[in-house]
Amino acid sequence: MNSEIRYRFKSAQLANRFLNRLKNWHIADVKAKLSHGGLAVKINYQFDGMGFDYTVAELDDLAAQLEGEEF
Repeated sequence: MNSEIRYRFKSAQLANRFLNRLKNWHIADVKAKLSHGGLAVKINYQFDGMGFDYTVAELDDLAAQLEGEEF
């Protein structure tokens, strides 16, 4: 199942830092791109739908480190 999630940040600089960290991310294979004028990052990844989604939990933690939040 394809999952999509978006995070918004207080500045384009923070959004770009988040995006750059995802380029070499070892947790899961995600596709990410900037959106909403560079203040948000849209992420797509595959989730099997079984059990807890650890990928989104790790993404939430990483975004929170950069003052980002899911929307």
